[in-house]
Amino acid sequence: MNLDRILHRVQKPARYTGGEWNAVIKDWESTPLRVVLSYPDTYEIGMSNMALPILYELLNNQPDVLAERVFTPWWI
Repeated sequence: MNLDRILHRVQKPARYTGGEWNAVIKDWESTPLRVVLSYPDTYEIGMSNMALPILYELLNNQPDVLAERVFTPWWI
């Protein structure tokens, strides 16, 4: 989905554009195992749950694992 089509419909669109502090950037094409950590609430709530940042760091410390996080958008 094209972000430009939906960013105007959410509160705090910077939550969804990437580039956050301590984000891990890995090459999707060369990393054999890819994991998505999904949290059923907004970014602020999900990141305040310590399990999510801990799992994200543990997984991304493995050279053959790429972990990303996704959160529920907060629609206007």
